[in-house]
Amino acid sequence: MTNRTNPLALTMGDPAGIGPEIIIKALSHVPESEPLLVLGCPKVMERAARITGSERQVKAIEQVEEASFEPGQIEVLQTSTFNTLPTFGKVSAECGQAAFDAIKTAIQLAANGAISGIVTAPIHKEALSRAGISYPGHTEILADLGGAERVAMMLGNDEIRTVLVTIHCSLLNAIKGADFDAQMAAIRLAHDGAKALGYDHPRIAVAGLNPHAGESGLFGREEIDIIAPAIETAKKEGINASGPWPGDTVFMMARQGQFDIVVAQYHDQGLIPVKYMGLEKGVNITLGLPFVRTSPDHGTAFDIAGQGSADAASLLTAIGYARQLIAARQKGTN
Repeated sequence: MTNRTNPLALTMGDPAGIGPEIIIKALSHVPESEPLLVLGCPKVMERAARITGSERQVKAIEQVEEASFEPGQIEVLQTSTFNTLPTFGKVSAECGQAAFDAIKTAIQLAANGAISGIVTAPIHKEALSRAGISYPGHTEILADLGGAERVAMMLGNDEIRTVLVTIHCSLLNAIKGADFDAQMAAIRLAHDGAKALGYDHPRIAVAGLNPHAGESGLFGREEIDIIAPAIETAKKEGINASGPWPGDTVFMMARQGQFDIVVAQYHDQGLIPVKYMGLEKGVNITLGLPFVRTSPDHGTAFDIAGQGSADAASLLTAIGYARQLIAARQKGTN
């Protein structure tokens, strides 16, 4: 169990991307008294500080206990080191490994209660693969190393929120994977996640898989045979779930205030509406973990990395959501 003084950890992401510089930018908008600890390569973070014009000094530490959070400092727990700084915008095994090492350390620290939660900067999936790391993304790493039986991605902004039944897989495998158990897990996690965000009785809309939510079986029976029975089971558990709703209108209905959160069947069905409204507003929350994890809702942006122009708004939003979720967990344990 964590306490209020434990730092929130920020993993640096892929060092060839914008992660390090948006971390530096975000820290300039956070009170220096707030305990935020960066996990990564101090040299990479020093370069990011120069690029962004930060006046704060990077201080390398080897143990969480060494962090003092003095004004004017950015404390970096060293999880990797580069003899030669990586080239911006270049995919490499070294960068993939460094990004993974920061995440792995953060998970270990969260499991030990040394940190209050994790905010992850963007990683590059091809870089992970080149490093021989088989995970397709953050969510799968966190679920496996974090010891979670089932997790779900919650993506959202100020207007709409969505939880995914299936995550990083082909559309064919997403259809196969959207079974009854996956529906129930996503609905339950959506309910719990929305409550943690302050919705006492969250209204959950479950999207259909097929066009027009199957049109009463004309376009497929998944809604009849799988999704609707899961919704009815959830209702019996006291969850305010409804649907299946057509995927092409359910997010509009949620934005109009009819629902608090939408359960989407596959990655693009859920993420396109959120990302269309602006990457700077979105945040990614992993539900089902034994610790809090949030992330900005965008990628490594290799095309602008190193220019100092990357927007830290989504990362700041992710930090804010992490604070809120940590407070909710602490309230629940008191």
